[in-house]
Amino acid sequence: MDTLRRPPPPPNVIRRPAEGAGEDEAPPAVLDAATLYETVADALRTVLAEEGHGGGAPILRRFLGGKVVFVDADGREVKAVPAEVVFRKITTVREKLRVLEQKINNNEAIDLAERAELQAQLSRAYGALTTFNFLFRDEGDKFTGTGG
Repeated sequence: MDTLRRPPPPPNVIRRPAEGAGEDEAPPAVLDAATLYETVADALRTVLAEEGHGGGAPILRRFLGGKVVFVDADGREVKAVPAEVVFRKITTVREKLRVLEQKINNNEAIDLAERAELQAQLSRAYGALTTFNFLFRDEGDKFTGTGG
């Protein structure tokens, strides 16, 4: 799947029973399409992550369907890349850094001083990626470097 395209919301709303409501009790709560989408998407991400298929961090909604545009010094558009593609590549780099970090930590052939130096390099790499934190929907998915 190259990009995730959110379908337009339906004109109607989805209704679900209110919590704790029986058949003869309060009317059902209204669940708008955006909330339903987020609920289903979060559940799907959780299941995929639990099954070892990634799932990935969610991009901030306002960037869905957006693009990153590269403009040269003369003001000409050189390339436009969908924001979802850029976001996926950034999160892929993060996952590869995490795998590298695990391999470093689990490699008994690396002495403590060298391990500390490699960990410092990884922290600086994470820190360099904090520029892209504005793309992440969830605070816990954002990059932290040596300061966090």
